[in-house]
Amino acid sequence: MTQATGSHSRDGQVSGADAASAAAASGPAAASGPAAASGVAELGAEFERSRSSYGEGALVACDRLVRIYAADGIDVQALQGLDLLIDEGELTAIVGASGSGKSTLMNILAGLDAPTAGSVRVAGHDLAAMHSRDRVTYRRTTVGFIWQQTARNLLPYLTAQQNVIMPMRFSGLARRQRASRASGLLEVLGVGHCAGRKPVQMSGGEQQRTAIATALANEPRLLLADEPTGELDSATAKDVFAALQSANTELGVTVLVVTHDPTVSAQVRRTIAIRDGRTSSETLRHATSDDEGNATHHAVEYAVLDRAGRLQLPREMVEPLGMRDRVRLEAEPGHIGVWPDDRQHPGEHQEPAR
Repeated sequence: MTQATGSHSRDGQVSGADAASAAAASGPAAASGPAAASGVAELGAEFERSRSSYGEGALVACDRLVRIYAADGIDVQALQGLDLLIDEGELTAIVGASGSGKSTLMNILAGLDAPTAGSVRVAGHDLAAMHSRDRVTYRRTTVGFIWQQTARNLLPYLTAQQNVIMPMRFSGLARRQRASRASGLLEVLGVGHCAGRKPVQMSGGEQQRTAIATALANEPRLLLADEPTGELDSATAKDVFAALQSANTELGVTVLVVTHDPTVSAQVRRTIAIRDGRTSSETLRHATSDDEGNATHHAVEYAVLDRAGRLQLPREMVEPLGMRDRVRLEAEPGHIGVWPDDRQHPGEHQEPAR
């Protein structure tokens, strides 16, 4: 049997076009005839099914997401094939070092930026294929956004009530309904007493909770918060995060929050770490009870195996073992062993590579 060679699809399978090229290269007999044409068609259909089915049912689906910026004549890859799935109703935290790609991801999900390659879908919207007018509608109806800087979230010359009402004026909602919804949101988020105050008359925490109410005005499916507690003290940050929890549990909004605050990331069920433009690990927290009925939280950190089969090994694990450039993989019962390329047998003393 002749094996087709060449480039592969994003799903690790040969695409229809690649298969056709390989068939042509293998000779006229192999590239012609109903059987060959049928095989190419089947490969192409399989590729399309795999691509379209990824993330089916998820509210957010990022598939091999790439974003490249040109800075001083140098291409900077902010996202390098990132995969991400977020289900409806989740409250999820994203963490990572500065420059890891967190803010780039948030801007793409918010419709403020467009990916260079890959696909990204939010609530059925294909963000990579959107035109500017579609993005405006998307930001108005599907997604809400909260900035770290409180001054960017609210209009300084409007009261809290008026700020929350403002987005609804563009949605066609009747005046009485706008006022009623604004009052209800402010009450749910614990800032009903600020309805008649302008931002300068509110504390930082009150401003951020009012910003959350404003972002929720048009009932978005997804609420994005980029470091919403970054400029707040610990007590105030706790109140703001409680407001995000209320938005999630009481209003049913899916919340995705970027944070450096460990007290915030420790309170969500799922924390996703991004490193070098890709998801590197996930921490899942489960509530359990001991024999006396006391509730405890158990956290397990997992490495993320992306759709290309890539795995990021933590530096604190590979550096003491001298792992660099290449590693050896060995299939073992129930798991895969990863060994430094030092020609030693597993279990023997290994000197760090120089």
